Amino acid sequence: MSNKNSYKMYPSDWVNYTFDELFAFEGGLSISRANLSNEGICYLHYGDIHKTNDNYINIEKNFDSIPKYNKPLESINKKYLLNDGDIVFADASEDYEGIGKAVVVKNPSNIPFISGLHTIVARDKTDVLNNEYKRFFLSDWNIRKQIMLMATGISVYGLSQENVRKIKVTLPKRQEQQKIASILSTWDKAIELKEKLIEQKKQQKKGLMQKLLTGEVRLPGFEGKWRSLRILNFCNTYSGGTPSRTRKEFYENGTIPWIKSGELNSRKVTQTEEYITEKALANSTAKLVNPETILLALYGATAGVVAMSKIRASINQAILAIVPNDNCDNNFLFYYLENHMDKVTKKYTQGGQPNLNADIVKKMVVKLPSIEEQKAIANILSNIDNNIELLEKELNWLKQQKKGLMQLLLTGKVRVKV
Repeated sequence: MSNKNSYKMYPSDWVNYTFDELFAFEGGLSISRANLSNEGICYLHYGDIHKTNDNYINIEKNFDSIPKYNKPLESINKKYLLNDGDIVFADASEDYEGIGKAVVVKNPSNIPFISGLHTIVARDKTDVLNNEYKRFFLSDWNIRKQIMLMATGISVYGLSQENVRKIKVTLPKRQEQQKIASILSTWDKAIELKEKLIEQKKQQKKGLMQKLLTGEVRLPGFEGKWRSLRILNFCNTYSGGTPSRTRKEFYENGTIPWIKSGELNSRKVTQTEEYITEKALANSTAKLVNPETILLALYGATAGVVAMSKIRASINQAILAIVPNDNCDNNFLFYYLENHMDKVTKKYTQGGQPNLNADIVKKMVVKLPSIEEQKAIANILSNIDNNIELLEKELNWLKQQKKGLMQLLLTGKVRVKV
């Protein structure tokens, strides 16, 4: 039974409900990923809820990319078929952030769509909730907090139908819900457009790299053959090490940044998770690198990843530092390796993961134009990188602004005119 809002954090004209009052609940049809294919009835696996960055799934728009279950429709119990406006929760998560992650189903054409493994479906029992508002209201921190407190488990967190039914929510009237959803959807469109622009810039850069770094396209004013040299002929290379973990004095109050291979994913290393001491540096194989040193991950999940250190730091044994001589521009070599390492890592992949070593890298052949052409090519690619970084900062600003606005609107701290 709903009643007038008694929570001081929400406006007095908003109304309290439990999820049990708002929704009827169903579980999903448990089919393993191995039994799915590209043909049959669309199937919503809980893993795909975790993978998406969207708070909804549009079956018409995403039909081709949605996994399928190849069985006759008449063999599927109707309770598993998703309707337009259904909310589908993932009832299992490997991390705390993913607990109770959900998507709203957009399916106005009633295309057969199965709720799948580890899902809980919330289906409207009333007309209290606006479908577009559903996309956003679960982000209210007061709801997220309830969901996280309800989760059970250690390595995998679980959420039960029984607990979801108990979730309490405070809602405005449908007209205000619609207005709030419209405002937040406008921000979503702006974010989507910015993401598309960033992707276009990245594809433009990828195409340019392929043409400029192979000599397929030459810049105006440059001619002459490129020289083919092995990295060992024009670079100094070295790896680092890991100071003993049993020696507390090697890490406590450390002031020297210590780069691990996983941190190369940032592409430009500006900070590190761990620091070591001067004593650790003197009594281990950890080595120092200067700012603007090229770093290459040799093995593990990040093997082949190239980054540039923007700080004076130390490196571990899974990283190869590459320092070219005066005949090679540092930035040109950085982009060259970024463009070519994928082929190299594929060649040396064993047991599912690439396994490189210093000898393999040192014997790599690099084609070098004149130092002047190297600098000109690197400058063009660097300008594109700077443009992408600026766009990514703008995207992050949009996301942060939307997050702040959403919390204000979903709690009624900022009211909208209806």
